[in-house]
Amino acid sequence: MRSFRIVLSGCLLLSFIKPVSAQYGPIKKWAEEELLTSAPLKQAHTGISIYEPATGKYWYNYQEDHYFTPASNTKIFTLYTGLRLLGDSLPALRYFRTDAALYVKGMADPAFLHPDYKVQPAWQLLQQANQPIVLVPAAIENKRFGSGWAWSDYADYYQPELNEWPVYGNVARVRHHGDSTVIWPRMFSDTLHFSVHRNDQLEELLTERDERSNRFSVTYNGNDKSVQDGEIPFITGGSEDLIYRLQDTLHKQITIATAGNQPAPASFSLLRGIPVDTLFQPMMHRSDNFFAEQTLMMCSALLWDTISTARTIAFMQKSYLANLPDTPKWVDGSGLSRYNLFTPRDFVSVLSDMYKTYPSQRLYALFPTGGKGTLKNYYKQQFVHAKTGTLSGCVALSGYLVTKKNKTLVFSVLVNNHNNSATAVRRTVESFLTQIWEKY
Repeated sequence: MRSFRIVLSGCLLLSFIKPVSAQYGPIKKWAEEELLTSAPLKQAHTGISIYEPATGKYWYNYQEDHYFTPASNTKIFTLYTGLRLLGDSLPALRYFRTDAALYVKGMADPAFLHPDYKVQPAWQLLQQANQPIVLVPAAIENKRFGSGWAWSDYADYYQPELNEWPVYGNVARVRHHGDSTVIWPRMFSDTLHFSVHRNDQLEELLTERDERSNRFSVTYNGNDKSVQDGEIPFITGGSEDLIYRLQDTLHKQITIATAGNQPAPASFSLLRGIPVDTLFQPMMHRSDNFFAEQTLMMCSALLWDTISTARTIAFMQKSYLANLPDTPKWVDGSGLSRYNLFTPRDFVSVLSDMYKTYPSQRLYALFPTGGKGTLKNYYKQQFVHAKTGTLSGCVALSGYLVTKKNKTLVFSVLVNNHNNSATAVRRTVESFLTQIWEKY
Protein backbone atom coordinates (compact mmCIF):
# COMPACT_ATOMS: atom_id res chain seq x y z
CA MET A 1 0.00 0.00 0.00
CA ARG A 2 2.84 2.35 0.89
CA SER A 3 4.55 1.88 -2.48
CA PHE A 4 1.21 2.52 -4.22
CA ARG A 5 0.88 5.82 -2.37
CA ILE A 6 4.37 6.84 -3.42
CA VAL A 7 3.63 6.04 -7.05
CA LEU A 8 0.24 7.77 -6.87
CA SER A 9 1.69 10.91 -5.30
CA GLY A 10 4.41 10.90 -7.94
CA CYS A 11 1.77 10.72 -10.69
CA LEU A 12 -0.16 13.60 -9.11
CA LEU A 13 3.03 15.65 -8.90
CA LEU A 14 3.85 15.03 -12.56
CA SER A 15 0.36 16.09 -13.56
CA PHE A 16 1.01 19.54 -12.13
CA ILE A 17 4.54 19.91 -13.55
CA LYS A 18 3.96 20.35 -17.26
CA PRO A 19 6.86 20.12 -19.69
CA VAL A 20 8.40 23.51 -20.42
CA SER A 21 7.36 23.26 -24.07
CA ALA A 22 3.69 22.86 -23.12
CA GLN A 23 3.56 26.43 -21.88
CA TYR A 24 4.49 27.56 -25.37
CA GLY A 25 2.35 25.01 -27.21
CA PRO A 26 0.22 27.71 -28.83
CA ILE A 27 3.33 29.18 -30.49
CA LYS A 28 4.15 25.81 -32.03
CA LYS A 29 0.54 25.54 -33.22
CA TRP A 30 0.49 29.04 -34.73
CA ALA A 31 3.82 28.44 -36.43
CA GLU A 32 3.18 25.00 -37.86
CA GLU A 33 -0.54 25.24 -38.61
CA GLU A 34 -0.78 28.87 -39.70
CA LEU A 35 2.55 30.54 -40.49
CA LEU A 36 4.39 27.73 -42.25
CA THR A 37 1.33 26.48 -44.14
CA SER A 38 0.23 29.95 -45.30
CA ALA A 39 0.30 30.65 -49.02
CA PRO A 40 3.26 33.08 -48.87
CA LEU A 41 5.46 30.63 -46.89
CA LYS A 42 4.20 27.17 -47.82
CA GLN A 43 6.86 26.56 -50.48
CA ALA A 44 9.54 28.72 -48.87
CA HIS A 45 12.55 27.83 -46.74
CA THR A 46 11.83 29.20 -43.24
CA GLY A 47 13.73 29.30 -39.96
CA ILE A 48 12.48 30.53 -36.58
CA SER A 49 14.11 30.98 -33.20
CA ILE A 50 12.44 32.62 -30.17
CA TYR A 51 14.34 32.96 -26.90
CA GLU A 52 13.68 34.51 -23.48
CA PRO A 53 16.89 35.97 -21.99
CA ALA A 54 15.43 36.26 -18.47
CA THR A 55 14.96 32.49 -18.16
CA GLY A 56 17.53 31.28 -20.68
CA LYS A 57 14.82 29.21 -22.40
CA TYR A 58 13.90 28.88 -26.04
CA TRP A 59 10.16 29.28 -26.53
CA TYR A 60 10.18 27.90 -30.05
CA ASN A 61 12.65 26.71 -32.68
CA TYR A 62 12.11 25.60 -36.24
CA GLN A 63 15.06 24.95 -38.55
CA GLU A 64 16.98 27.28 -36.29
CA ASP A 65 20.26 25.62 -37.27
CA HIS A 66 19.68 25.90 -41.03
CA TYR A 67 21.52 28.51 -43.08
CA PHE A 68 19.75 31.40 -44.77
CA THR A 69 20.60 34.43 -46.87
CA PRO A 70 19.70 37.12 -44.33
CA ALA A 71 19.69 40.22 -46.57
CA SER A 72 19.88 43.35 -44.39
CA ASN A 73 19.67 41.37 -41.17
CA THR A 74 23.43 41.21 -41.73
CA LYS A 75 23.48 44.77 -40.38
CA ILE A 76 22.78 43.34 -36.92
CA PHE A 77 26.26 41.79 -36.99
CA THR A 78 27.66 45.05 -38.35
CA LEU A 79 25.99 47.02 -35.55
CA TYR A 80 27.37 44.58 -32.98
CA THR A 81 30.85 45.00 -34.45
CA GLY A 82 30.63 48.77 -34.43
CA LEU A 83 29.43 48.83 -30.85
CA ARG A 84 32.26 46.56 -29.77
CA LEU A 85 35.12 48.18 -31.69
CA LEU A 86 34.51 51.85 -32.50
CA GLY A 87 34.03 53.38 -29.08
CA ASP A 88 31.80 56.40 -28.50
CA SER A 89 32.56 58.32 -31.70
CA LEU A 90 33.58 57.62 -35.27
CA PRO A 91 37.23 57.81 -36.36
CA ALA A 92 37.11 60.80 -38.71
CA LEU A 93 40.71 60.81 -39.98
CA ARG A 94 44.36 60.52 -39.00
CA TYR A 95 46.50 63.63 -39.17
CA PHE A 96 50.07 64.80 -38.59
CA ARG A 97 50.90 68.50 -38.41
CA THR A 98 54.30 70.06 -39.01
CA ASP A 99 55.33 73.64 -39.69
CA ALA A 100 55.51 72.77 -43.37
CA ALA A 101 52.35 70.70 -43.95
CA LEU A 102 49.23 69.05 -42.59
CA TYR A 103 49.31 65.37 -43.51
CA VAL A 104 45.91 63.64 -43.53
CA LYS A 105 44.78 60.07 -44.08
CA GLY A 106 41.21 58.82 -44.60
CA MET A 107 39.62 56.29 -42.25
CA ALA A 108 36.48 55.48 -44.28
CA ASP A 109 34.20 57.80 -42.26
CA PRO A 110 30.95 58.05 -44.28
CA ALA A 111 29.78 61.18 -42.43
CA PHE A 112 32.29 63.52 -44.08
CA LEU A 113 30.31 66.28 -45.87
CA HIS A 114 27.23 64.07 -45.72
CA PRO A 115 24.15 66.35 -45.73
CA ASP A 116 22.67 64.53 -42.74
CA TYR A 117 25.47 65.80 -40.48
CA LYS A 118 26.10 69.44 -39.69
CA VAL A 119 28.96 68.78 -37.27
CA GLN A 120 32.08 68.13 -39.34
CA PRO A 121 35.28 67.86 -37.25
CA ALA A 122 37.40 66.67 -40.20
CA TRP A 123 36.12 69.46 -42.42
CA GLN A 124 36.92 72.03 -39.74
CA LEU A 125 40.45 70.70 -39.38
CA LEU A 126 41.06 70.97 -43.12
CA GLN A 127 39.37 74.34 -43.46
CA GLN A 128 41.33 75.92 -40.61
CA ALA A 129 44.71 74.54 -41.66
CA ASN A 130 47.29 77.23 -42.36
CA GLN A 131 49.80 74.79 -43.82
CA PRO A 132 49.57 73.07 -47.20
CA ILE A 133 47.44 69.92 -47.03
CA VAL A 134 49.04 66.66 -48.08
CA LEU A 135 46.94 63.52 -48.60
CA VAL A 136 48.57 60.28 -47.52
CA PRO A 137 46.77 57.43 -49.33
CA ALA A 138 45.39 54.88 -46.91
CA ALA A 139 46.22 51.20 -47.08
CA ILE A 140 43.00 49.72 -48.41
CA GLU A 141 42.24 46.11 -49.31
CA ASN A 142 38.58 46.63 -50.22
CA LYS A 143 37.34 47.00 -53.76
CA ARG A 144 34.71 49.59 -54.69
CA PHE A 145 31.94 46.96 -54.50
CA GLY A 146 31.42 44.14 -52.04
CA SER A 147 31.83 40.45 -52.82
CA GLY A 148 28.69 38.99 -54.35
CA TRP A 149 26.98 42.32 -55.10
CA ALA A 150 24.81 42.74 -58.19
CA TRP A 151 26.96 44.51 -60.79
CA SER A 152 23.93 46.00 -62.56
CA ASP A 153 22.98 48.00 -59.45
CA TYR A 154 25.95 50.36 -59.90
CA ALA A 155 23.63 53.37 -60.46
CA ASP A 156 21.05 52.53 -57.78
CA TYR A 157 20.97 54.78 -54.71
CA TYR A 158 21.40 51.88 -52.27
CA GLN A 159 24.77 50.74 -53.67
CA PRO A 160 27.31 53.60 -53.49
CA GLU A 161 30.94 52.74 -54.05
CA LEU A 162 33.19 52.08 -51.04
CA ASN A 163 36.43 53.96 -50.51
CA GLU A 164 38.90 55.29 -47.97
CA TRP A 165 37.49 58.81 -47.80
CA PRO A 166 33.82 59.17 -48.75
CA VAL A 167 32.61 62.61 -49.77
CA TYR A 168 28.89 63.56 -49.85
CA GLY A 169 28.02 59.92 -49.13
CA ASN A 170 29.52 59.02 -52.53
CA VAL A 171 26.26 59.92 -54.29
CA ALA A 172 25.15 62.79 -56.50
CA ARG A 173 21.83 64.26 -55.36
CA VAL A 174 19.25 65.44 -57.85
CA ARG A 175 16.24 67.68 -57.25
CA HIS A 176 13.62 68.42 -59.90
CA HIS A 177 10.78 70.91 -59.48
CA GLY A 178 8.74 72.36 -62.31
CA ASP A 179 11.18 73.19 -65.10
CA SER A 180 14.22 73.27 -62.83
CA THR A 181 16.66 70.41 -62.27
CA VAL A 182 19.76 70.75 -60.13
CA ILE A 183 22.48 68.27 -59.20
CA TRP A 184 24.79 68.44 -56.22
CA PRO A 185 27.77 68.47 -55.71
CA ARG A 186 28.15 71.21 -58.28
CA MET A 187 31.19 69.60 -59.92
CA PHE A 188 28.72 67.38 -61.81
CA SER A 189 26.43 70.21 -62.95
CA ASP A 190 28.05 71.04 -66.31
CA THR A 191 26.89 69.61 -69.63
CA LEU A 192 29.81 67.18 -69.74
CA HIS A 193 28.37 65.38 -66.72
CA PHE A 194 24.65 66.10 -66.64
CA SER A 195 21.73 66.01 -69.07
CA VAL A 196 17.98 66.45 -68.57
CA HIS A 197 15.14 64.96 -70.62
CA ARG A 198 11.36 65.08 -70.54
CA ASN A 199 9.03 62.09 -70.86
CA ASP A 200 5.42 62.64 -69.83
CA GLN A 201 4.79 58.89 -69.69
CA LEU A 202 6.97 58.41 -66.61
CA GLU A 203 5.37 57.76 -63.23
CA GLU A 204 8.39 58.98 -61.25
CA LEU A 205 11.72 60.72 -61.69
CA LEU A 206 14.25 58.55 -63.55
CA THR A 207 17.91 59.03 -62.64
CA GLU A 208 20.65 57.18 -64.51
CA ARG A 209 24.44 57.09 -64.91
CA ASP A 210 26.79 55.68 -67.49
CA GLU A 211 28.34 52.45 -66.35
CA ARG A 212 31.94 53.59 -66.80
CA SER A 213 31.81 57.37 -66.35
CA ASN A 214 30.29 60.09 -64.21
CA ARG A 215 27.83 61.04 -66.90
CA PHE A 216 24.35 61.46 -65.36
CA SER A 217 20.94 61.82 -66.94
CA VAL A 218 17.60 62.78 -65.43
CA THR A 219 14.25 62.19 -67.11
CA TYR A 220 11.11 63.77 -65.70
CA ASN A 221 7.38 63.94 -66.33
CA GLY A 222 6.55 67.53 -67.23
CA ASN A 223 3.02 67.18 -65.87
CA ASP A 224 4.28 66.36 -62.39
CA LYS A 225 4.77 69.66 -60.55
CA SER A 226 5.86 68.16 -57.22
CA VAL A 227 9.37 68.35 -55.79
CA GLN A 228 11.20 65.13 -56.69
CA ASP A 229 14.55 63.96 -55.35
CA GLY A 230 16.93 61.24 -56.41
CA GLU A 231 20.39 59.91 -55.59
CA ILE A 232 22.90 58.40 -58.01
CA PRO A 233 26.21 56.85 -56.90
CA PHE A 234 29.21 58.37 -58.62
CA ILE A 235 32.45 56.66 -59.55
CA THR A 236 34.86 57.49 -56.75
CA GLY A 237 38.08 56.79 -58.66
CA GLY A 238 41.50 57.02 -57.06
CA SER A 239 43.47 59.52 -55.00
CA GLU A 240 43.56 62.12 -57.79
CA ASP A 241 39.75 62.06 -57.99
CA LEU A 242 39.48 62.39 -54.22
CA ILE A 243 41.78 65.41 -54.26
CA TYR A 244 39.70 66.99 -56.99
CA ARG A 245 36.54 66.64 -54.91
CA LEU A 246 38.22 67.98 -51.78
CA GLN A 247 39.76 70.93 -53.61
CA ASP A 248 36.45 71.76 -55.26
CA THR A 249 34.85 72.06 -51.83
CA LEU A 250 37.70 73.44 -49.73
CA HIS A 251 39.02 75.81 -52.40
CA LYS A 252 42.52 74.87 -51.27
CA GLN A 253 45.42 73.22 -53.00
CA ILE A 254 45.97 69.59 -51.93
CA THR A 255 48.85 67.34 -52.96
CA ILE A 256 49.54 63.63 -52.64
CA ALA A 257 52.38 62.34 -50.51
CA THR A 258 54.83 60.22 -52.44
CA ALA A 259 55.82 56.79 -51.19
CA GLY A 260 59.17 58.04 -49.96
CA ASN A 261 57.82 61.23 -48.41
CA GLN A 262 55.28 60.06 -45.85
CA PRO A 263 55.36 60.43 -42.07
CA ALA A 264 55.77 57.26 -40.06
CA PRO A 265 52.39 55.71 -39.16
CA ALA A 266 53.09 56.24 -35.45
CA SER A 267 53.34 59.99 -36.05
CA PHE A 268 49.67 60.39 -36.84
CA SER A 269 47.05 61.45 -34.32
CA LEU A 270 43.43 60.32 -34.42
CA LEU A 271 40.66 62.85 -34.92
CA ARG A 272 37.31 61.64 -33.63
CA GLY A 273 34.06 62.56 -35.36
CA ILE A 274 30.35 62.31 -34.60
CA PRO A 275 28.86 60.02 -31.90
CA VAL A 276 28.51 56.46 -33.19
CA ASP A 277 24.78 56.21 -32.53
CA THR A 278 24.07 59.11 -34.86
CA LEU A 279 25.37 56.87 -37.64
CA PHE A 280 24.07 53.55 -36.33
CA GLN A 281 20.47 54.74 -36.02
CA PRO A 282 19.97 55.66 -39.71
CA MET A 283 21.99 52.59 -40.66
CA MET A 284 19.38 50.44 -38.93
CA HIS A 285 16.22 52.53 -39.40
CA ARG A 286 16.50 53.17 -43.13
CA SER A 287 18.76 50.17 -43.70
CA ASP A 288 21.59 52.30 -45.06
CA ASN A 289 23.93 49.96 -46.91
CA PHE A 290 26.65 52.55 -47.33
CA PHE A 291 26.85 53.35 -43.61
CA ALA A 292 26.99 49.63 -42.83
CA GLU A 293 29.83 48.88 -45.23
CA GLN A 294 31.89 51.85 -44.12
CA THR A 295 31.36 50.86 -40.47
CA LEU A 296 33.32 47.63 -40.91
CA MET A 297 35.95 49.54 -42.87
CA MET A 298 36.29 52.14 -40.09
CA CYS A 299 36.79 49.35 -37.54
CA SER A 300 39.68 47.99 -39.57
CA ALA A 301 41.21 51.42 -40.11
CA LEU A 302 41.04 52.10 -36.37
CA LEU A 303 42.53 48.79 -35.26
CA TRP A 304 45.19 48.16 -37.92
CA ASP A 305 45.54 51.37 -39.98
CA THR A 306 44.45 49.26 -42.94
CA ILE A 307 40.97 49.35 -44.44
CA SER A 308 39.72 45.80 -44.85
CA THR A 309 36.21 44.45 -44.34
CA ALA A 310 37.54 40.89 -44.47
CA ARG A 311 40.03 41.61 -41.69
CA THR A 312 37.32 43.04 -39.42
CA ILE A 313 35.03 40.06 -40.00
CA ALA A 314 37.83 37.55 -39.37
CA PHE A 315 38.76 39.33 -36.13
CA MET A 316 35.16 39.33 -34.87
CA GLN A 317 34.69 35.65 -35.68
CA LYS A 318 37.83 34.74 -33.74
CA SER A 319 36.99 36.91 -30.73
CA TYR A 320 33.52 38.18 -29.83
CA LEU A 321 31.75 35.70 -32.12
CA ALA A 322 33.88 32.63 -31.41
CA ASN A 323 31.10 30.88 -29.50
CA LEU A 324 28.26 31.32 -31.97
CA PRO A 325 26.04 28.22 -32.28
CA ASP A 326 26.88 27.99 -35.98
CA THR A 327 29.75 29.39 -38.04
CA PRO A 328 28.29 31.93 -40.47
CA LYS A 329 29.56 32.78 -43.92
CA TRP A 330 29.82 36.53 -43.49
CA VAL A 331 31.24 38.60 -46.34
CA ASP A 332 29.92 42.17 -46.18
CA GLY A 333 28.46 44.76 -43.84
CA SER A 334 25.16 45.54 -45.53
CA GLY A 335 23.70 42.21 -46.60
CA LEU A 336 23.69 43.11 -50.29
CA SER A 337 25.73 39.99 -50.97
CA ARG A 338 24.05 36.68 -51.75
CA TYR A 339 27.13 34.95 -50.31
CA ASN A 340 26.12 35.70 -46.71
CA LEU A 341 24.75 32.70 -44.81
CA PHE A 342 23.52 32.82 -41.19
CA THR A 343 21.25 30.73 -38.99
CA PRO A 344 18.33 32.08 -36.93
CA ARG A 345 20.00 31.01 -33.69
CA ASP A 346 23.14 32.95 -34.67
CA PHE A 347 21.04 36.11 -34.75
CA VAL A 348 19.42 35.22 -31.44
CA SER A 349 22.85 34.68 -29.92
CA VAL A 350 24.23 38.06 -31.02
CA LEU A 351 21.04 39.92 -30.14
CA SER A 352 21.05 38.31 -26.70
CA ASP A 353 24.63 39.37 -26.08
CA MET A 354 23.77 42.91 -27.14
CA TYR A 355 20.79 42.89 -24.79
CA LYS A 356 23.01 41.74 -21.95
CA THR A 357 25.79 44.23 -22.71
CA TYR A 358 24.02 47.48 -23.61
CA PRO A 359 21.04 49.29 -22.06
CA SER A 360 17.77 48.23 -23.67
CA GLN A 361 16.77 51.88 -24.04
CA ARG A 362 19.78 52.44 -26.29
CA LEU A 363 19.20 49.28 -28.31
CA TYR A 364 15.50 49.96 -28.83
CA ALA A 365 16.35 53.43 -30.14
CA LEU A 366 18.80 51.94 -32.64
CA PHE A 367 16.38 49.33 -33.99
CA PRO A 368 13.29 50.30 -35.99
CA THR A 369 9.98 49.86 -34.21
CA GLY A 370 6.39 49.75 -35.43
CA GLY A 371 5.40 52.72 -37.57
CA LYS A 372 9.01 53.90 -38.01
CA GLY A 373 11.82 53.37 -40.49
CA THR A 374 11.55 50.16 -42.47
CA LEU A 375 8.69 49.08 -40.14
CA LYS A 376 6.60 52.18 -40.78
CA ASN A 377 3.72 50.13 -42.23
CA TYR A 378 3.87 47.29 -39.70
CA TYR A 379 3.57 46.54 -35.97
CA LYS A 380 1.57 49.65 -35.13
CA GLN A 381 1.42 48.52 -31.48
CA GLN A 382 5.21 49.05 -31.38
CA PHE A 383 5.97 45.82 -29.52
CA VAL A 384 8.94 44.88 -31.69
CA HIS A 385 12.32 46.55 -32.10
CA ALA A 386 13.76 44.69 -35.04
CA LYS A 387 15.78 44.82 -38.25
CA THR A 388 14.16 43.98 -41.53
CA GLY A 389 15.87 42.34 -44.47
CA THR A 390 14.75 42.11 -48.08
CA LEU A 391 16.24 40.70 -51.26
CA SER A 392 14.44 39.02 -54.13
CA GLY A 393 13.01 35.83 -52.59
CA CYS A 394 14.30 36.74 -49.11
CA VAL A 395 12.48 38.34 -46.18
CA ALA A 396 14.01 38.53 -42.70
CA LEU A 397 13.11 40.04 -39.35
CA SER A 398 15.22 39.72 -36.20
CA GLY A 399 15.24 41.67 -32.97
CA TYR A 400 13.37 42.12 -29.71
CA LEU A 401 9.71 41.57 -28.85
CA VAL A 402 8.12 42.86 -25.64
CA THR A 403 4.87 41.02 -24.86
CA LYS A 404 1.74 42.45 -23.26
CA LYS A 405 2.86 40.89 -19.98
CA ASN A 406 6.20 42.71 -20.35
CA LYS A 407 8.31 39.68 -21.18
CA THR A 408 11.26 40.44 -23.43
CA LEU A 409 11.95 37.93 -26.19
CA VAL A 410 14.78 37.75 -28.69
CA PHE A 411 13.66 36.37 -32.03
CA SER A 412 14.69 35.71 -35.61
CA VAL A 413 12.43 34.75 -38.51
CA LEU A 414 14.25 34.14 -41.79
CA VAL A 415 12.41 33.30 -45.01
CA ASN A 416 14.22 32.33 -48.23
CA ASN A 417 13.11 31.14 -51.65
CA HIS A 418 9.57 32.44 -51.40
CA ASN A 419 7.74 33.15 -54.65
CA ASN A 420 5.23 35.65 -53.31
CA SER A 421 5.34 39.36 -52.62
CA ALA A 422 7.61 40.52 -49.81
CA THR A 423 4.64 42.36 -48.34
CA ALA A 424 2.58 39.17 -48.12
CA VAL A 425 5.42 37.39 -46.32
CA ARG A 426 5.89 40.28 -43.89
CA ARG A 427 2.16 40.42 -43.09
CA THR A 428 2.09 36.70 -42.35
CA VAL A 429 5.09 36.98 -40.02
CA GLU A 430 3.50 40.04 -38.43
CA SER A 431 0.34 38.07 -37.67
CA PHE A 432 2.38 35.29 -36.05
CA LEU A 433 4.40 37.64 -33.83
CA THR A 434 1.29 39.62 -32.90
CA GLN A 435 -0.32 36.47 -31.52
CA ILE A 436 2.72 35.93 -29.29
CA TRP A 437 2.58 39.53 -28.11
CA GLU A 438 -1.12 39.29 -27.26
CA LYS A 439 -1.07 35.93 -25.40
CA TYR A 440 2.14 36.23 -23.41
